[in-house]
Amino acid sequence: MGIFYDKTIGTFFLESKDVTYAFRVTRFGFLEHLYFGKRVAREDLSHVEALIGRGQENVLPDSEKRIHSLNQYLNECPTYGRSDNRESMLAVCDDRYSRISELKYVSHKILPAKPAIDGMPSSRGGKTLAVTLKDALNGSVVTLFYTAYDDVPVITRRMEIENKGKKPLVITRAYSACLDLCDDDWQALSLYGAWARERFIDRTPLHHGIWEIDSKRCSSSGQLNPFAALVRPHTTEENGEAIGVNLVYSGDFTVKAQVDQDETTRLLVGINDYDFEWTLGKNEKFSTPEAVFVYSADGLGGMSRAFHDFYRNYLINDRFVYAARPIVINNWEATYFNFDNEKLCAFIDSAKGTGINTFVLDDGWFGKRNNDKAGLGDWFINTDKLEGGLTTVINHAHESGLKFGLWFEPEMINVDSDLYREHPDWIVALPDLKPCAGRDQQILDLTRKEVREYVIKVVSDILKNNAIDYVKWDMNRTMTENFSQALGEKNKAMHHRYILGLYEICEALVNGFPHIFFEGCASGGCRFDPAMLYYFPQIWTSDDTDAYMRTLIQYGTSLCYPLSAMSCHVAACPNHQTGRNTPFASRADIAHLGATGYELDLTKFTEEELEEVKAQVNKYNEMSDLVLKGDLYRLASPFEGNYFAEQLVSKDGKFSRITVMRNLNLPNGIAFRVYPKGLDEKADYYVSSLGRALKGATIAGAGLVVNFDRGDFVTTTIDLTRK
Repeated sequence: MGIFYDKTIGTFFLESKDVTYAFRVTRFGFLEHLYFGKRVAREDLSHVEALIGRGQENVLPDSEKRIHSLNQYLNECPTYGRSDNRESMLAVCDDRYSRISELKYVSHKILPAKPAIDGMPSSRGGKTLAVTLKDALNGSVVTLFYTAYDDVPVITRRMEIENKGKKPLVITRAYSACLDLCDDDWQALSLYGAWARERFIDRTPLHHGIWEIDSKRCSSSGQLNPFAALVRPHTTEENGEAIGVNLVYSGDFTVKAQVDQDETTRLLVGINDYDFEWTLGKNEKFSTPEAVFVYSADGLGGMSRAFHDFYRNYLINDRFVYAARPIVINNWEATYFNFDNEKLCAFIDSAKGTGINTFVLDDGWFGKRNNDKAGLGDWFINTDKLEGGLTTVINHAHESGLKFGLWFEPEMINVDSDLYREHPDWIVALPDLKPCAGRDQQILDLTRKEVREYVIKVVSDILKNNAIDYVKWDMNRTMTENFSQALGEKNKAMHHRYILGLYEICEALVNGFPHIFFEGCASGGCRFDPAMLYYFPQIWTSDDTDAYMRTLIQYGTSLCYPLSAMSCHVAACPNHQTGRNTPFASRADIAHLGATGYELDLTKFTEEELEEVKAQVNKYNEMSDLVLKGDLYRLASPFEGNYFAEQLVSKDGKFSRITVMRNLNLPNGIAFRVYPKGLDEKADYYVSSLGRALKGATIAGAGLVVNFDRGDFVTTTIDLTRK
């Protein structure tokens, strides 16, 4: 496994676990994609090329036959204007206003370690192929980076553009990767939604033309996630081909699949080129974010497990990725803005002895923040609410055996704030046009150095001067107006510059306080992407804490993101988002399928109810290693029926837990069975629901009947323990 170049056939072979990615240098000098799929031998793959004479095709110069049109090749880095009429990966305009590009192979290197991307997060990695292409017309030099991995079926890709000419170049499109496939027998799978119902599953056949998902919100968004997969029509959870792609980026993105006249499919992913333009001066560079490609011959489940392993092993902060997660009690739904020292200390006291180990003080502790209309940006402690500052509450938490966490929304500002009154030009807005508002707030212009420095300083001061163990980082609106008063002619790339500013702040704060555990949040799950996972080991999955809705949200999220990345809390009923009542035990069982916590008022609990919380935490601790490190098998989809079922299996196969929810209790209903996966077929497993042992093969083949108590939205769990 690794990266190999066969100079006799001019072909590159990238080998990750069980897969091959191959492309070659053609005699015309461009890169031709050959294959991405199950592992194959390092042989001459030129026979897969399918060139035939077609009417109206324009062929390359020096072509002896009328077949050498870039329209018919599978291309690694397609550009505009030289006979490829499909969507391009790169568009560069020179001083003649020409957007014609012809990138030809110059050289390549196999690097011993994967280079970081300047200014952007990316995965860790080993051997990396860097292929250099040059455009003799406009002087641009493009380097394509490919990284392969021994233990996961993953190939990562990105692009770097450098201006080696004498005059400026204007980039109007710079995608991270293109993957051309030789047929059109694919369906597109994506994750769509809205606030409080993020990452629902959409699956649709491709058609001639372009299928596309994107964001123009300056965030990776809860409306469409920067993940997509191409799957065969017959692909299921455990069978069939799936090619998944995820962009390590938190801003405007696009994923496109184009089916052309030859019934081939082109998959493109990168920064959205809508309202994007970047000028490169002489010797300046532009880097695209990283794209992560997974190939699975084992269905959607195989694809998901590959993404999960990859993010845990190569992306998420290795200080925390496998560390026991804080079991949080958050005061937000219990108190909202109405609290003081006495109320918070009583809240902390109520959690003692339950196994909850972290108290998080949410919104309302700073400035004149008594509602969501004022105070954002004024990151000084509200001593009218918290007499003596945070010290009383922090000390009480620590003396009670709990860690202390604090909520921030560093990117935002209220007009009713001291900061706005002092710096009204610091918001994202066009002068003389009254800006739109979201949640009665505006966005700080992170493209400005002085704004970034302010955010870093005021947040750092709070973290330095208080014994804080945990930070919840929120972001509660997406961008409008799209204008920085400081950028001038550079405003066309304003969204990307904002995201680069955000990453600079994250680097300073997350790495500046390595002992603090950071959790991401964006109106719940509206910025759930790999780049945020690079900084935040877990992300608040959704503001919707209803147990039934969470089965849908968490199921969809798991297509790409590991359960350890999902922050999942037990909340009060009737639920604050849906008004639905679900059993307390069900809320806990679903919340246990992630980094668990509580979002309710324990001061109102009876002793019996507090004992139930303690039992729930103990039950979670039994499976917490499965959440952090285990393999996920989705056994029943809540999108397709009356049941939700997920199974977690330890990497060594010794322990597994199955969680099942029945949504509605139907009179005279059918018996529901699950068919567990990932077990050692020859081993004996003690089945908790049966009180006896069975062979792994018997359990997988014959299945297990799931028994439920009466009622709607009832859960049950089954433990399988290898003897």
